[in-house]
Amino acid sequence: MQDLIVTVGGMLYGLVLVCVVFFRNRFTETLRIDALIVPNPTEATRMLNLVIGLLLIGYNGHSFLS
Repeated sequence: MQDLIVTVGGMLYGLVLVCVVFFRNRFTETLRIDALIVPNPTEATRMLNLVIGLLLIGYNGHSFLS
């Protein structure tokens, strides 16, 4: 049961990271992962959220279906 919670949580966070690229509000700005990786995050580094979000969704989706 705990594995299912972690898997679904990872998929949801991946979805939030994808939304960060398209929506700019206070909620999505606090969850940007590029702000943790890159010293000076800009609009150009915002696309890292899309890549990492899709990787999270894919990995957790594969774990969910396996």
